[in-house]
Amino acid sequence: MSDTGVKNRRNIGETMSEEQKRTQSEQPLDEASGPNAEPGETGEADETAAGTASGTTPGEAGETGEASPGSNGRDQESLAAQLEAVQAELAEQKDRYLRAAAEADNIRRRADNDIANARKYSIEGFASELLAVRDSLEIARSLEISEDDAGAVAKMKEGLELTLKQLDNALSKFAVEVVDPQKGDKLDPERHQAMTTQESDNVPPNHIVSVLQKGYTIHDRLLRPAMVVVAKKPAGETQAEGDTA
Repeated sequence: MSDTGVKNRRNIGETMSEEQKRTQSEQPLDEASGPNAEPGETGEADETAAGTASGTTPGEAGETGEASPGSNGRDQESLAAQLEAVQAELAEQKDRYLRAAAEADNIRRRADNDIANARKYSIEGFASELLAVRDSLEIARSLEISEDDAGAVAKMKEGLELTLKQLDNALSKFAVEVVDPQKGDKLDPERHQAMTTQESDNVPPNHIVSVLQKGYTIHDRLLRPAMVVVAKKPAGETQAEGDTA
């Protein structure tokens, strides 16, 4: 190949390189950041980006900053009203709880008393039936015995005494005690039952002249009142007092 051909190739290569450089330099720049972008548009883009990063736009930031004093006052009043309502409801619930607790305590106490009484007086009916048996034995013991039958009846009476003693011991084990008023004792309506009245010079009025039937208690409860005869003033004394008046 001649020197002239080589030179022509070099010239062609250099020409193509210059054209490529010129083509690259003539390509359009980015509209937002290029030299042809307008200054105003670039500033708005920066502000928009900053607002997006903070979560608010410039307009919203201005509106948020305008908090009126009246709005804060209404919010405080609303919160105060809500707090007062909650406190009132809490007081009401506390009162209901205290009442329910007191009622439950009363029910528990009544149940305990019922259980204690059931255990304490469980033999009340049984003891009441035994009293009639004891009364019969006591009547048999009080019978008068003639001299002719003294030997046989004396043994029977001894047996009755032992039976009564055993029965009294059995009743005493279950807290069954006798109510045996004496002559001259004052009438006690809680423990005595007046069957009739009798004029008496020796016994004051409303006092016991005699006992018809003994009474009994079981623990602190009256099982049967004592049946008694009560004294009253003689008719002559009553008439004399009326004439004096």
